[in-house]
Amino acid sequence: MIRLEIHSLNPQKRNIETAIEVLREGGLIIYPTDTVYGLGCDLFNKKAVERIYQIKGQKKQKRLSFICPDLKDIAKYAHVSNPSYKIMRRLLPGPYTFILEATRLVPKILVEKKNTVGIRVPDNLVCHTLLQEFGAPIISTSAGLPDNQYMNDPDEIADCFEHFVDLFLDNGSGGLEPSTVIDLSGDTPLLIREGKNFDKTLLGY
Repeated sequence: MIRLEIHSLNPQKRNIETAIEVLREGGLIIYPTDTVYGLGCDLFNKKAVERIYQIKGQKKQKRLSFICPDLKDIAKYAHVSNPSYKIMRRLLPGPYTFILEATRLVPKILVEKKNTVGIRVPDNLVCHTLLQEFGAPIISTSAGLPDNQYMNDPDEIADCFEHFVDLFLDNGSGGLEPSTVIDLSGDTPLLIREGKNFDKTLLGY
């Protein structure tokens, strides 16, 4: 596994380019987000997505989310109603994952036996730079094994994933609070998981 330090406010171009090369070759990366460290790959590389399912010990019925650079990009991969758009516009970028009805652009492996998908726009410059340069969404699940859901110590993460991933963008100590998950696929917003910075008044709770 390649381990590269990455600056929060000025991500080194060479390190971003190395991460993109790994993604394009079907590799897995760990990267910082505005919540916990993320484990990801190219959304459109089926073999890489399957590797993540194996690492996480998850069945394909369990939803894997992905990140996009902005709200406009989300519309390519999900059907967004006007009410949903208003909620997302207020909260993004930020520590929120929205469950939405998927479009046909979303790979079948992510929507087996369901027609919804989880999408994020993290408030994190490393993520944004990576997405802009890569030009496609990146899978985003927490960098933790089944028996250790969230880890924030870079050395612990490196030791744990040394033989499982191809590259680690080390941004120092990470967070331990996951994103808040909100289901917008129905007629009314539904809180699925309360996470970082969640304010119940945002949804009228």
